[in-house]
Amino acid sequence: MWLSGKMQSPIEDYALVSDLHTGALISRRGSVDWLCFPRFDSASVFGALLGTPDHGRWLVAPSSDDAEIVDRSYISSTFVLQTHWRTAEGEVLVTDFMPVTDRRANVVRRIQGLRGRVTMRQELEIRFGYGDIVPWVSQGLEDGVPVLLAIAGPDALLLRGPRLKAANHRHEGTFEVSGGDVVDLELVWYPSHRGKPPAQDVDDALDGAISYWRAWAASCLIEGEYADAVRRSLLVLRALTHEDTGGIVAAPTTSLPEQFGGARNWDYRFCWLRDAALTLEAMMTHGFEDEALRWRNWLLRAVAGDPEDLQIMYGLAGERHLPERELPHLPGYADSVPVRVGNGAVDQYQADVVGEVMVALEKLRGHGVTEDNFSWPLQRALLGFAENHLQDRDQGIWEMRGEQQYFTHSRVMMWAAFDCAVRAVRDHGLTGPLDRWTKIRDGLRAEILEHGFNRELNSFTQSYGGTEVDAALLQLPQVGFVEFDDPMMLGTVERLEQDLLTEQGLLLRYRTDSSDDGLEPGEHPFLACSFWLVEQYAHSGRLDDAGRLMDQLVGYSNELGLLSEEYDAVAGRMAGNFPQAFSHLALVRAADALQMARGKAGSHESMARE
Repeated sequence: MWLSGKMQSPIEDYALVSDLHTGALISRRGSVDWLCFPRFDSASVFGALLGTPDHGRWLVAPSSDDAEIVDRSYISSTFVLQTHWRTAEGEVLVTDFMPVTDRRANVVRRIQGLRGRVTMRQELEIRFGYGDIVPWVSQGLEDGVPVLLAIAGPDALLLRGPRLKAANHRHEGTFEVSGGDVVDLELVWYPSHRGKPPAQDVDDALDGAISYWRAWAASCLIEGEYADAVRRSLLVLRALTHEDTGGIVAAPTTSLPEQFGGARNWDYRFCWLRDAALTLEAMMTHGFEDEALRWRNWLLRAVAGDPEDLQIMYGLAGERHLPERELPHLPGYADSVPVRVGNGAVDQYQADVVGEVMVALEKLRGHGVTEDNFSWPLQRALLGFAENHLQDRDQGIWEMRGEQQYFTHSRVMMWAAFDCAVRAVRDHGLTGPLDRWTKIRDGLRAEILEHGFNRELNSFTQSYGGTEVDAALLQLPQVGFVEFDDPMMLGTVERLEQDLLTEQGLLLRYRTDSSDDGLEPGEHPFLACSFWLVEQYAHSGRLDDAGRLMDQLVGYSNELGLLSEEYDAVAGRMAGNFPQAFSHLALVRAADALQMARGKAGSHESMARE
């Protein structure tokens, strides 16, 4: 894709490799165009994804113009990427991965000759500080192996591999690979004040990465038609998780646009309580109770302190100061500016968050995980926060930057928080003011039915007293506020289909041209919303509709099974940050719902035949 003279690959052309601390995006051209060391939320060392090669990239690919990709895939159940290249002179296999069995922050690229003799080209442009800092670079030999060292301030990158030549503030070179040859390139980051990390045994590192991912995936409890998509989605959630802290980033990227050429560009390299809670549910459902417990502990650490300081998102280790700023030196993906780091939504009040957390922890209790001396008192404190803000308007799940409102979804999630509290006391024997919580819960229910349901439209509405709908209303039956086949819910679905369903069959979050979200109208369908619609269809008996939509959505994954935040079905391209945890979470839920519904339908048919 050529955009205003900048070479940028379509979002769907990228692969992710991860070491459970950060992740690299590698294009089909063989270019690492996005990488932040040493954490997901660190400044990038390769930032071409949001600009040009001059903002940092690392290209390794055949130099021949006739080079073509025969196959590109992950080694089964891993994040070890293999790209099979063919040229007129021969074939090579490039294996890209990030080791996960040691503590170094590095990317390894192994080139294996399969046939003939192929000339490979390497271009390295290191730009620390989101493409803004040109490092000091030197080259030498280390035990007879060429090394390149780049340093700027606290950061150092060391490349071991074929020697490169300096040219216009970048380094480039070629090397030849014949059948049977193996050439390893290792790029390792380290704090510049420390000594150089020793060379790594690439065979051991590769074996360790493959073994780790396969062992983790082998624990997945998955069955059904969409088992492969669910497995890859769960692997994505694991790949976006920081191994030490347990925090999960919403995506490893920032500012990939929701609207090409527009300003809806946000930094998603942080941990939303909502996403973490939903991840916890997905992991429990598929046999990862230990991982779910680690996510619970991250949640509890992150929100610990004065409940009045509760935030909707935190840093990977629970950091609270995430100021939003713009990077004017970056021209953005597809000329989409501004490029942002940090996220101003951190200061918003979103009333649904306590409910999301309480629902997830209630399900954890249902799986037999007992509360400790920390977890239940903290949940009680969160309930106290919700009670103190019972009458407050909020910005809602979609982080509206306009005026605060009473969003129906937010009020329902507050109801869900106190519903979980009531059941915690009643069903699990935990301590708490049962009568008061019951009164609050029941009062919220009556209020929502009075102000959040429009009887003339026969539909729940986006906000109290309004006539607009939004896709978040599909979560009402997910938390038990109404049944999936309740007439009020079916009326809401009908309204959603009328107002928000695109010609291509995808569901918008809401109508940006009639909602006060503080931005210019226009965005592409948010994939999670359509997955929620699959879930709704499945649970309300519309199995054919659910299956068709599910197949369509899974088809929007790229060849590696990765999903973006949004999808432009007209142009047939991905939009928004990538890969997106929320999309993969919603895929898992939708697949589970469809599998369950089909099982029930089959059981009923069997009973009818008998």
